[in-house]
Amino acid sequence: MNHQTKIPSHNNQKNNNGWQRAAFITTVVLIVMIVGVGCGFLTATINTKPGMIDDITPSASSQIYDVHGTLITNIHAVENRVPVPLAKIPLNLQNAFIANEDARFYEHFGIDPRGILRALWANITNHEIAEGGSTITQQLAKNAYLTQDRTIKRKIQEVFLALQLEHKYTKQEILEKYLNQIYFGQGAYGVQAAAQTYFGKDVSKLDLSECAMLAGIPRSPNYYSPLDNPKAAKQRKTVVLEEMLKHNYITNSQFQQANNEALKLHPKKSTANFKIASYFVDYVTQKLIDKYGADKVYKEGLKIYTTLDLNMQRDAEAAMKKLPNSRKDKNGLEQPQGALIAIDPHTGYIKAMVGGRGTDKFNRATMAVRQPGSAFKPFVFATAFENNMSPNTLVDDAPIKIGSWQPQNDEHTFSGLVNIRQIATHSINIPTIKLAYSLGIDRVLDTAQKLGISTLVLDGASNDRNLAAALGGLTKGVTPFDMAAAYSAFDNDGVYIKPTPIIKIVDRNGKVIEQNQPEKHQAITQRSAHLVTSILQDVITHGTGRGANINRPAAGKTGTTDDYKNAWFVGYTPELVTAVWVGCDDNTKMPGMYGGTVPATIWKTFMTSALAAVRPTAFSQPTSLSSGGNIAQVRTSMDKNETIKKADDNDKLKKGDNKMKDSAKIKDNMDKAKNKDKNKTDKEQNMPLPENIDIPPEPGEQSGKGKN
Repeated sequence: MNHQTKIPSHNNQKNNNGWQRAAFITTVVLIVMIVGVGCGFLTATINTKPGMIDDITPSASSQIYDVHGTLITNIHAVENRVPVPLAKIPLNLQNAFIANEDARFYEHFGIDPRGILRALWANITNHEIAEGGSTITQQLAKNAYLTQDRTIKRKIQEVFLALQLEHKYTKQEILEKYLNQIYFGQGAYGVQAAAQTYFGKDVSKLDLSECAMLAGIPRSPNYYSPLDNPKAAKQRKTVVLEEMLKHNYITNSQFQQANNEALKLHPKKSTANFKIASYFVDYVTQKLIDKYGADKVYKEGLKIYTTLDLNMQRDAEAAMKKLPNSRKDKNGLEQPQGALIAIDPHTGYIKAMVGGRGTDKFNRATMAVRQPGSAFKPFVFATAFENNMSPNTLVDDAPIKIGSWQPQNDEHTFSGLVNIRQIATHSINIPTIKLAYSLGIDRVLDTAQKLGISTLVLDGASNDRNLAAALGGLTKGVTPFDMAAAYSAFDNDGVYIKPTPIIKIVDRNGKVIEQNQPEKHQAITQRSAHLVTSILQDVITHGTGRGANINRPAAGKTGTTDDYKNAWFVGYTPELVTAVWVGCDDNTKMPGMYGGTVPATIWKTFMTSALAAVRPTAFSQPTSLSSGGNIAQVRTSMDKNETIKKADDNDKLKKGDNKMKDSAKIKDNMDKAKNKDKNKTDKEQNMPLPENIDIPPEPGEQSGKGKN
């Protein structure tokens, strides 16, 4: 019997393959059905589209209160919105938004996984939220149907709505709805209202430069408004044009022409009748819009409890009326302008804020970055105290040459050995420079940063790592906000508290959605803070700040920059810290304006009124400073033997410091100069330098300028 092996026929193999394919397809279908049911259930559960007619919630104004619960104002947005079809919106404006907000708009299906990954990587590498991953479709879904709450639930809703929108509408329809939906500030919703508000023309008539400007505004409508902050708006316009060039929407020649084009803005409506605390209200409103979105702020009836004290605010606005009336600039604004910000040093609460004369919306208290002059010197003194010096430490006030730079004191005279207390009291330049030299300028800058100075430039061809910084000659400058916060640490045992304008926020249902949690850290030691306070008290009692004397314990420092372009007085009592700045928006000179004159007078007027009902108290003094003789005894003994040649104080206020012309970068090895025994006496710690220090200037040097 023959046995033969049975070989499957071709038909049988074909049948088996067919069954496998069928099984695979069935499995896939089942998976898709399960996922679909799950998604449907999830979508229904989280109420993906709450914008149904029955679910519309009436808009409600939000209310802003002061620290005592007194209503400051109601805020709401009257929607100035005129929808226009996409065909009437310039292609340049469409492309500007796509390049800036969603470069892959025409390629994705509502969400962009590549964009999400890119944003995630950018945020990880920057250690902060540096970039968002939302598409234009997601932004439309959020703005049209959802709140601005930053929750996982809301994000899931946004994703599902974006998918639905992409399924229901074409890309052109989505873009049209988006461009008619977004908020541009000044009450303008949509591109047509924005074009009329900012340029006084129909959106169809906008040129490339105007399109790029508008496309940059929605990221932060108050800050990037060309009517309120033209400099920031111009920088933002450049960013948008760069993105358009990068994605080949414009040529390099078009970029150059549009970037250099001066914008003709529509005249702004008169704001002469600003209400009280207008700059503070705008500041708070913008912070909330940045965090929660315009719709939540203007339409959802929030109750915002702030740190502002309305009584102090009235005092601040009254004090700022002491600004001299000099001239009107090309924008019709009275010059010089000024800023005042007052902070509780123990809580970080902003108690009063004035950002100008009240006839515009550019908040100079928070946005104006200006040269501080000698108001920066306390950071040098604080660094000296951090390195075991004291007010008794002597420095040789003798001529010094650094490269081609030969800095001078205000009267071209030198006084030999002077101590740090005398240097601060009379704001002497040469010993301040020598202190910074011996300590290392990097240490001084590090101290300033720990105290909250956020505008220092540490890298690049032009930077602050040079001795001009010791006298306040900085690459960019500082803000009154940062200066007040920094001096607050001197008044608070060396603890820096980040200033805050908000205590808590409550929604229309009474739920607390934000509660202030102060950010703070030990910036300098308690000893250093108290020593700085000690020497700055002398500035007010018999130094350059005598014009700020309020006949109660107070400390402070004057600052006047080269050519009289900026004048400062920053000072404090145990209860309150206040920074005052005076200057012209166009950085023109103010002949005869010193920190010890108008700024000191404004400071004195405000502090006298603001603290009228507060019983004077002395600055606290830690036990470690009292042991072995208190500060007053040290000062008295040094005053008997001081060698400084004092000029008449009134004459000193009139003359100020001499100009500074050049500077040289500090060398890394300067830190070695401070490796001394911590147990040495003050006399052994004296840091006089050779009469002439010849350090060749390095490439990238900048000019540093400062006066008393």
